[in-house]
Amino acid sequence: MGMKKNSVLLGFLIGSIFILIFFGISVLMLSVLPESSAKSLLSGGSIGVIEINSVITESQPMLEQIKKYREDKSIKAILVRIDSPGGGVGPAQEIYSELLKTRTAKPIVASLGGTAASGGYYIACAANTIVANPGTLTGSIGAIMEFMNVQGLYQWAGVSNEVIKSGQHKDMGSWARNLTNDEKKLLQGVVDDVLTQFVQAISDGRKIPADEIVPLADGRIFTGEQALNLGLVDKIGNFNDAVDTAAEMGHITGKPTLVRMKEKKLDMLDLFLDNVGGRFQGRLEQFLQKHGSTGFLKLNYR
Repeated sequence: MGMKKNSVLLGFLIGSIFILIFFGISVLMLSVLPESSAKSLLSGGSIGVIEINSVITESQPMLEQIKKYREDKSIKAILVRIDSPGGGVGPAQEIYSELLKTRTAKPIVASLGGTAASGGYYIACAANTIVANPGTLTGSIGAIMEFMNVQGLYQWAGVSNEVIKSGQHKDMGSWARNLTNDEKKLLQGVVDDVLTQFVQAISDGRKIPADEIVPLADGRIFTGEQALNLGLVDKIGNFNDAVDTAAEMGHITGKPTLVRMKEKKLDMLDLFLDNVGGRFQGRLEQFLQKHGSTGFLKLNYR
């Protein structure tokens, strides 16, 4: 009887040891795996979420995020949430290009929020599928350059503007004088060329003939419903519908885990510089972007 009791106790201890070892190995694996991989083990699979929620002025953080999601095998699909009126041509084109390169490796779904216009729509066209709300404001296919002219104010104030330049058009867009007819033609050529690039990007991303897009590329906006009827988006739905679409395209079974990149934590010095110097610089750049000035020529998708 005593030997039988000892055998049961020994079996219990051995079983407990195996359970503890298994638990310890599981905890260790979860601790060394990337966050997205660890979460995907506990769910049906992971969807990498990229959020573009403001004017597009830079691309580097997005490029790094896209590359990380592309290389992370636990990420089965990418969801780009866009709520932006557009922004700089260069940054929008860089993000579009990286997404277009990525969608051959894993599916990409664009979810359009309240506004996904101009550069925001440009980026969305790199996705395999675009999901918009019925009232999403999108489209605005075109490019724009703006300049402020204060020549009259200078003259009223008795202020003169002297310029030494290396070429005829080096001060093109100066606040202190009007554009010449030749300069207007030059800048119109730049804007027209960028518009052609926009149309081609939509054609490449959406697989729509360019000549079908040209009549729509006059800067007008469309609702999500109108965009669906014109073939500019694929589905009507909200963010959760876009998640379901991404999960289906990524062959995720069960509830998907949404993975977002952690924002960089700022220390006290960063916060001080951001609130004192950064705020002034940001407002100055916004002012110059809006009005334009010599040395700060801005070409925008907005």
